[in-house]
Amino acid sequence: MEQLALSRNARSYATVSDVTSGQSTIDASEVARFSALAAEWWNPHGKFGVLHKFNPVRLRYIREHAVRHFRRDAKSLTPFEGLRLLDIGCGGGLLSEPMARMGFSVVAADASEKNIKTASTHAMEQGLVIDYRATSAEDLATRGERFDVILNMEVIEHVADIDLFLSSCASMLNPGGIMFMATLNRTEKSW
Repeated sequence: MEQLALSRNARSYATVSDVTSGQSTIDASEVARFSALAAEWWNPHGKFGVLHKFNPVRLRYIREHAVRHFRRDAKSLTPFEGLRLLDIGCGGGLLSEPMARMGFSVVAADASEKNIKTASTHAMEQGLVIDYRATSAEDLATRGERFDVILNMEVIEHVADIDLFLSSCASMLNPGGIMFMATLNRTEKSW
């Protein structure tokens, strides 16, 4: 059975077979831009300082909704043991690490090898086991990867093919799974 994802223009559907078409969601200029900033990820006063500031709010939101969705113990420090999570477009791992601490088995993917190196080094220093991969959503989907939770946070605005990206992510979601998506408003201030 193929899973379907509503396309961006809401007039057509993309299927799992579309993921194997050889198209790419990777925008090389965006990868280069974020690769140049890879050393900044864990600096709370650096280029990604705003992410550090609102991470507690979105972590609380994700945790509360996932606890409710999967009927897990909200008082547990690791309520998500046994669940697999994908942090697609993970950057330096700012969300991947807290998710691993909550008990998820985390696969964290980013198209930038420099970001993956930064994230892997930081996780190792923290004693966390996270499966970091320099790859794309469509590559993971064609390998048949499946997840209970997919985090898609501030990524969609950086991909080359939005429909392929969304269908790739949707195809990896386990039945009964949940995907969290966030993107910035396209305003002068957000740029």
